[in-house]
Amino acid sequence: MDLTFLLVTLALGTMLAVVLFALLSKKNVEDRRNDPDSKRSTLAKDGPSHGAPQDV
Repeated sequence: MDLTFLLVTLALGTMLAVVLFALLSKKNVEDRRNDPDSKRSTLAKDGPSHGAPQDV
């Protein structure tokens, strides 16, 4: 196995991992956005204008 094959394999594996992570994160955000019972951000139009940020 030469160095070129190893580098290409690592680069493609890293890109695949990043894409899978992004898709999973997007799904989580969409699920939360569509949930009417989830807490709204203080920056959202329909969220509370006072209180602690949601992720604190």
